[in-house]
Amino acid sequence: MTRTELPSGDAEVLASPESEQPSRSATELRRIRRGLRRRAVRLRRRSYVLSRRLAVRALHTWRSSLQVRIAAITMFVAGTVVVIVSLVLFSQIRDQLLDVKRQAAIDQARAGVTYAQTQVSGIATGDAASVRTALDRTVTQLRARSGAAGSFDVVMVHRTGDVERTAPSPSPVFQALPADLRADIDGGGQSYKYWQVPDQQGVPQPTLLIGLSVPSDTAGSQRIELYYAFPLDQEGESLSLIRTTVIISGIALTLFVVGIGVLVTRLVVDPVRRAAGIAQRLAEGQLEQRMTVRGEDDLARLATSFNAMADSLQRQITQLEGLSQLQQRFTSDVSHELRTPLTTVQMAADVLHDARGDFPPHVARSAELLRAELDRFEGLLTDLLEISRYDAGAAVLDSEPVDLGALVARVVAGVWSLAERHDSELVVNRPDEDVIADVDARRVERILRNLVGNAIEHGAGKPIEITLAANRTAAAVTVRDFGVGLSSADAQHVFDRFWRADPSRVRTVGGSGLGLSISLEDARLHGGWLQVWGQPDAGAQFRLTLPLTADGDLTSSPLPLRPAMVRRPGASS
Repeated sequence: MTRTELPSGDAEVLASPESEQPSRSATELRRIRRGLRRRAVRLRRRSYVLSRRLAVRALHTWRSSLQVRIAAITMFVAGTVVVIVSLVLFSQIRDQLLDVKRQAAIDQARAGVTYAQTQVSGIATGDAASVRTALDRTVTQLRARSGAAGSFDVVMVHRTGDVERTAPSPSPVFQALPADLRADIDGGGQSYKYWQVPDQQGVPQPTLLIGLSVPSDTAGSQRIELYYAFPLDQEGESLSLIRTTVIISGIALTLFVVGIGVLVTRLVVDPVRRAAGIAQRLAEGQLEQRMTVRGEDDLARLATSFNAMADSLQRQITQLEGLSQLQQRFTSDVSHELRTPLTTVQMAADVLHDARGDFPPHVARSAELLRAELDRFEGLLTDLLEISRYDAGAAVLDSEPVDLGALVARVVAGVWSLAERHDSELVVNRPDEDVIADVDARRVERILRNLVGNAIEHGAGKPIEITLAANRTAAAVTVRDFGVGLSSADAQHVFDRFWRADPSRVRTVGGSGLGLSISLEDARLHGGWLQVWGQPDAGAQFRLTLPLTADGDLTSSPLPLRPAMVRRPGASS
């Protein structure tokens, strides 16, 4: 029990368990409702997720399986044809069945009119008892007369002015007669109509109603109408059986056609799938894979041609690999062999260069040119050796944590004198905090030195913008110039070995023509990207993106490849 303090006094009221029971029940009911709502929400969420997964899986199956698409299309086309043919066939059978029923019913009704005319010819207009007796006797006799139209019911109506007498009376058939049918008979003709007439239990049944006017010898306003009601239950059962048979036959025919389509498709698709699998394995380097040839049909000829193509590709790839290895070995051997004579010639050139003051001016100039070209030749040999190491797969990374900001500053300091000679200003944009990445400092510095030197050579004396940025997974450096730029076709070949956008253009910075190719290989060795954007007369921008960790994967770059604003030629930085 609980005790409640009343605010107006010191009295104590003891609450009984009966007073607490309604509040507990309401709390429990609210708890149950909240639980049901949460379950309903979870159920709707699961249903949505499940339906979405099924839809995605079905869409994937539709897109990836030719056999499924052909089966679905075949089922749709065959199903449509079967439905149309079934509807036409069922309509023809129904019309024919009802036509036979209607013709037999009309013949029987006309015979009934002839008989009824002989029975009611002497009915007295005013004698109600004789009229009733004659109508009942005639209806009884007509019901006893069988016909080809099957079971039926008969109603006779005797009209004198506004007075109507029916036999039998009351009759559910007479109550269900449509007004338009009675109007046609009232005009003295005959007519029929399909209508819903209640049976003995009052359940409406499809019925063929035939109405005829019975000629009478009496003059005046007296009219006699005869109505036959032929239930269509037997015809309905027949049509239901025919409908069921047509539906089952249509489904079976559709499935049969779909099965044939799937079987034929499988006979064609399976070799194609095997060819696709073998082609994929060939692309992975398994050049010995071949298709199995069975028979002499078109698919066998396809397999034979595929195997012949694979043999030709294997021979050509083997030859190319041999030539590539020979070329790599030749480049490496020549580069190494040239080292010794180059060292000797360079020592002699150094002696001549140091003693050029004692030579005539033209001889001194020749000594200077010899020294410069030997330095360039040495750089070319160094680059060739580096390329040969990449081709042989012998290049390795020496990664360590490096401050990329300090590395960029070191590169800028190294090319500052070159930029001054070309009247190019170097503008560096870097974040305030340090950008630390696990990289090979020597290779990254070589990439940036090549990019900045390339920008100075093609920058036409305009400023060079160098930007460093980083996010949580990657760091990026962009080198932007505002010189002659690149077309989209040039951008596809800018990293090719010894490629020049203008072959007649003379290099002013020097270099071997392998700098950008080596830079691309250095970036790939880090698991990074080296990309270029260019536009004629609007300059170019190279972007180097590197992962911050040695085993990191790149998904995006901190800096955009395309500059936010393409400056007009001649615009200042």
